[in-house]
Amino acid sequence: MKIALMDSGIGLLAATAAIRRLRPDADLVLSLDPDGMPWGPRTPQDLTRRALAVAEAAAARRPDALVIGCNTATVHALPALRARLEPGIPVIGTVPAIKPAAAGGGPFAIWATPATTGSPYQRGLIEDFAAGVAVTEVPCYGLAEAVEHADEAAIEAAVAAAAALTPDDVTTVVLGCTHYELVSERIRAAVQRPGFPPLVLHGSAGAVAAQALRRLGAQPAPRASENGTLTVLLSGREGALPEPALAYEEGRLLKALSPAR
Repeated sequence: MKIALMDSGIGLLAATAAIRRLRPDADLVLSLDPDGMPWGPRTPQDLTRRALAVAEAAAARRPDALVIGCNTATVHALPALRARLEPGIPVIGTVPAIKPAAAGGGPFAIWATPATTGSPYQRGLIEDFAAGVAVTEVPCYGLAEAVEHADEAAIEAAVAAAAALTPDDVTTVVLGCTHYELVSERIRAAVQRPGFPPLVLHGSAGAVAAQALRRLGAQPAPRASENGTLTVLLSGREGALPEPALAYEEGRLLKALSPAR
């Protein structure tokens, strides 16, 4: 089994690690776009063009499925990617976990990039899945960029700023950007209020990994042989994991994989 994941940067690490834990025998192809990142400020048309190029570089390695490890790229490029690659290669997008957060019933916050916060896309998900539940949309200025570069001081400042915008009675936080899952425990520590129940965090990595296996008709096999390989493509060129990836547990897990032959 070979599964490809794509993103402009290292936000795809969380979903990649989740797939690795479910299927350590799967070969992984990571297709990043250092020449075009960040994608967030780009127009939808330009972002889609970059995403198609990154996806086609991954598709050339003949994966059985392609995961879009980026919320923004899913919003803007998923239809074009599916039109280009399916049915030959199933394409799995990443959607903020608003539905399971709303099922908890308590007030919750959605931490997302400023571009996604308040967007018709996110508002539509709230209307569809969280009607009647108190929801606060929190723009996280600079957090994705800080995580991308493993800038500790910038991460701390961005998390603190977003926590200050999060109401005290929030019981759950939806991590609406895949980069945020790499610093989830820092987010938990910043938002947890004394005397309140433990904060619930909802990321997308586990659900995306499970959906990728479902689309392939495969079952989780966490005890399978750990012989899956790793290929990293940087704007189409074969390379290595970016150095900042190694600042995170997920990146260090993948670093240990053998390169594809």
